Amino acid sequence: MNHDFKSIIAQFCVDGEFVRGEAYGCGHINDTYAVYMNDRGCVYRVLLQRINTDIFSDVDGLMSNILGVTSHLRKKIAQRGGNPDRETLTVIRTKSGAPYYRNEAGCWRVYMFIEDTLTLQSARSRDDLYSCGSAFGAFLRDLADYDAETLTEAIPDFHNTPKRLETLRRAVAEDKMGRAAEVESEISFALSRTERAAAITSALSSGAIPLRVTHNDTKLNNTLVDISTQKCLCVIDLDTVMPGSALYDYGDAIRFSASTAPEDETDLSKVGLDLDLFEAFTSGYVCASGGSLTAAEIKLMPDAAIIMTLECGVRFLTDYLEGDTYFKIHRPRHNLDRCRAQFKLVEDMEIKYNKMADIAGR
Repeated sequence: MNHDFKSIIAQFCVDGEFVRGEAYGCGHINDTYAVYMNDRGCVYRVLLQRINTDIFSDVDGLMSNILGVTSHLRKKIAQRGGNPDRETLTVIRTKSGAPYYRNEAGCWRVYMFIEDTLTLQSARSRDDLYSCGSAFGAFLRDLADYDAETLTEAIPDFHNTPKRLETLRRAVAEDKMGRAAEVESEISFALSRTERAAAITSALSSGAIPLRVTHNDTKLNNTLVDISTQKCLCVIDLDTVMPGSALYDYGDAIRFSASTAPEDETDLSKVGLDLDLFEAFTSGYVCASGGSLTAAEIKLMPDAAIIMTLECGVRFLTDYLEGDTYFKIHRPRHNLDRCRAQFKLVEDMEIKYNKMADIAGR
């Protein structure tokens, strides 16, 4: 779809004249564009996003979360002598002072573009995972004193794995696309792990682990890597910042970053857990958290990796059964391929559970 970027960007406090806009990045949910501006001969970029309101229906709550968290992070970054303009996202408001603009095409927001950075779709080395772990560990540490209960749940029960399984059961019962018969083994795989799936939610409910401000989508490609230092500089994609458990963040990061294959790999013989990468991320995360993690949280780390991987596979499977309405797909059966890769990773994690526990314990 073509958009009138010039008229949209004119609504925001952005200096200079519009040059052009182009698609940017490879996110699953929102539509993202780099917009080029010319300010007295100096061309620079801002990041324009159309928020997916089918998923994020409470845009006011969503943007309130982002503004609150980034404001808090900016103070912490400045206190330790960092650069808030590069180490966290900066929302550019509209000329009327609003954090987003709405037109007939949807809801739009603008961020400062953090130049001289790159995003990694997979780890190039162990150091990348240690740096990624450090970035999300610092995110946890810097927000440890932020009241999680003041945040809006942008997606209620986003990481409530038992409820994800309930949704899967409903999708199987409805079978609106007639696909359930071909995925009986995948359905059985997921539902046979119902008891383990409740470990984090049960610990939160009982107070055994604390409620925290969490990112909830802690993939390596949700950090920006500084080109000069090759270290993770900034945590991005804050749409799913909500109250939750640090184990959600940790487990999802392991799922994505310590796998030996992409999350949609079709050759399942290539899919498994790289224990060296697991150790690298875990070490970076725990060290950078600055003692924020409790003993109960650390004990549940191996389970968290399995639960978050299972949950992601369940979400892909549910979306496949419902007609691929949530995740963007790029080929037929793409969500089913994603599901199968996640479930293969769960199997390998279960085999390596004791080794994972030993590493987390250290």
